Amino acid sequence: MPLDSPKDYATFAGMKKWVVIVWIGFSFCLHAQNEKKYFDADITYFQGTILKHNPDISHLITNHPEGMMLSLQQRTFGNKEWQRLYNYPDYGFTLIYQDLKNQSLGTNYSLYAHWNFYFLKRHLTLKIGQGIAYTTNPFDIDNNFRNVAYGSHLLSSTIAFLNFEKKNILKNLGVKAGLGIIHYSNANVKAPNKSTNTLTFQTGVTYSFQEDFPDYVAKEKGEVKSNKPLKFGFFYRGGVNETDVIGSGQYVFHTIGGFVDKKINKKSTLVAGTELFISEALKRFIEFRANAEFADSGTGDEDSKRVGIFLGHELTVNRVSLISQLGFYAYYPFDFEGRFYNRLGARYYFSNNWYASVTVRSHAAKAEAVEFTIGYKL
Repeated sequence: MPLDSPKDYATFAGMKKWVVIVWIGFSFCLHAQNEKKYFDADITYFQGTILKHNPDISHLITNHPEGMMLSLQQRTFGNKEWQRLYNYPDYGFTLIYQDLKNQSLGTNYSLYAHWNFYFLKRHLTLKIGQGIAYTTNPFDIDNNFRNVAYGSHLLSSTIAFLNFEKKNILKNLGVKAGLGIIHYSNANVKAPNKSTNTLTFQTGVTYSFQEDFPDYVAKEKGEVKSNKPLKFGFFYRGGVNETDVIGSGQYVFHTIGGFVDKKINKKSTLVAGTELFISEALKRFIEFRANAEFADSGTGDEDSKRVGIFLGHELTVNRVSLISQLGFYAYYPFDFEGRFYNRLGARYYFSNNWYASVTVRSHAAKAEAVEFTIGYKL
């Protein structure tokens, strides 16, 4: 990257600082293990284009974003059952620097926890990750009103990369290339929040810290069905959000509910439940619509509470689960974004009973809230 201005030098210095910090963390992880672990690292350059998923961001798509990605992951060899179930995946951390190539969007720095899943004799890799991003130039009503994609400095970010990979071509060195998606959104924690999705094309170099590896533990043969009984539980979700009315304010929301689930095999669990939504932001939105006398607004006395029923799936990888749910508002006194909703996110089990999760609840592609959940299974 040519350094033609003081701003370029500052950006380059910032990149170096991030790389040094992450590398120190990686080194600590490598030397803090009591038992022998096997690690890979890779550094990747990518370039791509921002997809026009919403016409409101058309003016922000002016050039081809580019950036660098640095990852460290630990290999698995089947010492635990979940590793054998998922074809010996890797897990680790990824740091991304991305220049959006648009003055209004600025630059994003993000950190993820990721998994690498392998296919085609371990030559095809699917990397999926969830993390948090910092954007340098979010929306500002006075100084950056064009950036309707990011309403706050802190963003939620999701990555998915599909790469052809060949490790250890020249001793510890290997190569990789492929394509992927980088998603940034603050899930309506603060308006505006049109978000961006970058389609990327990437190429990189991999490095294995060891040259000799143990054999993979053989996978079990036979059925993996589960005969565990139905489990019941309850949960509380909370957070803050804002409607699409810029400057309307951020308010706390609460969701309480219960569920029943059935584990159908060692990977998958089906779940059904119901939940009550209490949203102060929606209450204020109802009042705003009434006071502004929109043609389709009500009286302002409509109930802001909603009751939903949902069905879902939980994909378990060790103590972490990937959550996907589809819901319907059975009680829906005010028309807001539609009666169907979906939820995606991750859950972590502290024990067999207690768990915590972070999810995004949306109406199709329109996010309403980031939800922080604590739950208990009986």
